[in-house]
Amino acid sequence: MTETEQRVPADRWRAELRKRLLVARKNRDALRTSVLRSVLSAVDNAETPGGPIPQAGAIADSAAGLGVAEVARRVLTDDEIRLVVRREIDDRLGAAEQLEAVQPERTIMLRDEARIVAAILAEV
Repeated sequence: MTETEQRVPADRWRAELRKRLLVARKNRDALRTSVLRSVLSAVDNAETPGGPIPQAGAIADSAAGLGVAEVARRVLTDDEIRLVVRREIDDRLGAAEQLEAVQPERTIMLRDEARIVAAILAEV
């Protein structure tokens, strides 16, 4: 594990997910590629800080000044990242349950996606 990967758990997760994404893309595994991109996005989104961006007056909803809209990302613990990934599983299983009667093919795909995410959670 490199120094960067050890710095914060999110870096370690991102490195592992990107490594798996590269393998999935090389294998032309569209489902796994899609799932990995989704999980990467979920981790990135979870690091987004809440709160307003300072507003300027000349142009509506614009931020004035170099770097004024830049904010530090939240630093998540490993447990928080695991919770984010667990929610990805729960979201897919919940959607599958709702669609079971009307879209059985989509239900199967959502459950397959949930299995892929669960395997990632167990291995990382």
